[in-house]
Amino acid sequence: MTINQYEQYIQEKSWDDRFRYMLLDRMRMDCDYFLGNGQIYGNHLWAGNVADQIGYMKALWESFPVDGKPEWLTMEQILNYEKEMLALLTVKSGSKD
Repeated sequence: MTINQYEQYIQEKSWDDRFRYMLLDRMRMDCDYFLGNGQIYGNHLWAGNVADQIGYMKALWESFPVDGKPEWLTMEQILNYEKEMLALLTVKSGSKD
């Protein structure tokens, strides 16, 4: 999906701010678990894979007005999640387990 498809999906759902905050926080916790005890398993993510998880997180974060962005999660942190998660997947795919 492209970022526009993620944004469109979120707009079609018509979720209120409170729900979007809760979903974004849940997705953040999924990323933390994925990077820790989740053993880099995509099914532990709300979206089922890293690319979609990060795409939805970016779209959710962007869906808030400038003065309503979550203070507990920045776009930089989302981009760091993306970088770390993709790096781990690259390492895992290169291993001979």
